[in-house]
Amino acid sequence: MTLEAASTAPAYAPKNGALRVATVNVNGLRAAWRKGMPEWLESRDVDVLCMQEVRAPDEVVASLFDGWHILHAEADAKGRAGVAVVSRLAPAATRVGIGHAYFETAGRWVEADFAVDGGKQLTVVSAYVHSGEVDTPKQVDKYRFLDEMILRLPQLAQLSDYALVVGDLNVGHTPLDIRNWKANQKRAGFLPEERAYFDRFFGEEIGWKDVHRELSGQIDGPYTWWSQRGRAFDNDAGWRIDYQIATPGLAAVATNAVVDRATAWDTRFSDHAPLVIDYKL
Repeated sequence: MTLEAASTAPAYAPKNGALRVATVNVNGLRAAWRKGMPEWLESRDVDVLCMQEVRAPDEVVASLFDGWHILHAEADAKGRAGVAVVSRLAPAATRVGIGHAYFETAGRWVEADFAVDGGKQLTVVSAYVHSGEVDTPKQVDKYRFLDEMILRLPQLAQLSDYALVVGDLNVGHTPLDIRNWKANQKRAGFLPEERAYFDRFFGEEIGWKDVHRELSGQIDGPYTWWSQRGRAFDNDAGWRIDYQIATPGLAAVATNAVVDRATAWDTRFSDHAPLVIDYKL
């Protein structure tokens, strides 16, 4: 894991007492920017924005987010992956990588620590889990990465007063998370073996909370990704694979969750919709 030296960042007081965290797989930052992402961002008053599939070099991210604090990890494989945490508040410390050398330059995991009111520490992670593909090396890497999450989540809970992992985790946990779940039970993203990891994330063993699900209740979706094929978006035949998962103390102060679903197929800036949640710290 690559570490950046800690700063003496002051505690940040969120506006109206709530810290707004948004996560979105941008499916290529430069393309998303051309398709209307700046207008969405300007309208949402976000304190911390986490992005996945940035697929752009550091200098591009810096040019687009002038005035923000930027933590960005490119992937060695050009044009692939890439994750970022950009924030209005300055991080006290940052880390790149999930802690295993195999994924060190994969552009799939970054961590930022923030000082928040009350002298407490909040750790925010932007994560991009592999999409996988059954019976291929891609699926092997996906399970290997999920294994590392099993190890890292308890460590994060010990490291900070509050911990939050957000991003495209590429698994629908339950039938509520996929419109056509019966037809996708043998497809990567809804395999029983993948879903079992999420049972552990949210079960007694690890004890984290699926914040979006806790706030939305036991309803279909709300979905965050739609296939580009056919009329999936128009018919809301989507998948809920973008998450904000948190330690219990942080989940308890989450007050509002919204999926910023575009009004029409041709007004989207990505095939994923942003997930925006407020935390009253």
